[in-house]
Amino acid sequence: MTAEQKTTTPSKVNVATLMVALLSACVAFQLNASMLSPALATIQRELHTDAASVGLTQTAFFTSAALFSLFLPRLGDNVGRKRVLTGMLVVMGVGCAVAALAPNIGVLFVGRVIQGVSGPVVPLCLIMLRVEVRDPKLYGTLMGVLTAINGGIAGVDALGGGYLAEHHGFGAVFWTMAVVAGLAALSMLFFSRESTAEKTERMDWLGVLLIVISVGALLVALDELGKLAAANWVLVIVLLVVTAVAFWLFWRVEDRGQHPLVATHLLRRRATWSLLLTTLLTMTGVFAVMNGLIPNLAQDSSGGYRMAAGVAALWTLTPYALAGLLMGPLSGWMAATFGYRRILRIGMAGSVATIALMMLVVGSSSRLLLLAVSLLLGITYAGIGNIILNGLGIVLSPKENQGFLPGLNAGAFNLGAGLSFAVIFGVETATGGANGTGPSGYYGGLTAGLVILLLALAASFLIPRPVGAELGAPERTPA
Repeated sequence: MTAEQKTTTPSKVNVATLMVALLSACVAFQLNASMLSPALATIQRELHTDAASVGLTQTAFFTSAALFSLFLPRLGDNVGRKRVLTGMLVVMGVGCAVAALAPNIGVLFVGRVIQGVSGPVVPLCLIMLRVEVRDPKLYGTLMGVLTAINGGIAGVDALGGGYLAEHHGFGAVFWTMAVVAGLAALSMLFFSRESTAEKTERMDWLGVLLIVISVGALLVALDELGKLAAANWVLVIVLLVVTAVAFWLFWRVEDRGQHPLVATHLLRRRATWSLLLTTLLTMTGVFAVMNGLIPNLAQDSSGGYRMAAGVAALWTLTPYALAGLLMGPLSGWMAATFGYRRILRIGMAGSVATIALMMLVVGSSSRLLLLAVSLLLGITYAGIGNIILNGLGIVLSPKENQGFLPGLNAGAFNLGAGLSFAVIFGVETATGGANGTGPSGYYGGLTAGLVILLLALAASFLIPRPVGAELGAPERTPA
């Protein structure tokens, strides 16, 4: 038996201890993504900088995470997923330490970029789980547990970050992240088993460079578009040209290369483009609504609920995250039992209905109604839609390149998040009257989200049934 066969042949593994390792990795990543949000004002004060500069460090983290997601899962296919994931966690911890010791905003920026190496933690964890757990129902349930963490740790991450920043400074937040990352790396080292793709190949680093340039330029362009009237439109046009040219070169390199990062015939598969399109549209329609419009409405002192920022989070973001966390394992189990596509469409239809219901929140003074729509969107999107879209990235990936679709899907999530703020807030500003605010602006933003989500629901009907991930699934996924 060859060394490669030893790493890919299934063997008995303690699923409980494996889940400890995978959960610790997902928690470590989620802390990097969400624990810092309440500490942004503290960073601004302690580093004597402005809000825009602090916000740029957040953009740096998410952009870095999106770019590393494009190729690290494929690297894991070739050199070992356990090795790559453990290394990612160690580098993440180093980035946390750099940020904790930052004497100025520039060093903090570097630390956040280093932390972005952790971008594909969740996809890699789901691939490792898929290798070890072959029973569809059990995999679906455990997949739901892991992915639910990605929607927020029931609000505890944000509350903990706020407490540490208020009482011990922003450095304490990063040291906490570093400790959790270190414990996650140790758990991964001792509680997981190595695996690779069935066929390992040399990495296509030229392809990696071109796709990173293409997607990176697009992400920066979307971030610039989010500035609306203050956007540098010349820069946006230049970045979009760079995006197009780099992607054209990437396609040519992949079409002619012997060991492509992504074979072009895989990009042409319906299982690939239909999932990426659905993910992109779903995130564009829902992300800025729940993470922007609704919290803003809760804090609006003129036509909203006049809540303080912390109180608004308790009535909106915390119940949203908690509902998603509780619903995740159940939706994963239902996907394996009743079909991934069916459960996805139920979640997306529920998200459409919830955003339509949000129209009643505008102009209302009922906090219970605000709480209800936050819980409903937590169930339908965070607990179902987000879970199943992540899961489909794993179960629809071809055996010869298991890391490519989860990586591209993670990129679609990040692209959708950036595009969501540009589109939803752009419509809100355009319809909100002279000052770009007021009930008409909220109605405009919600309507835009509703239309985009309906398009996502339509796109979901193009996604083929996954192989071996459901009870009674066909032997082969349609190309």
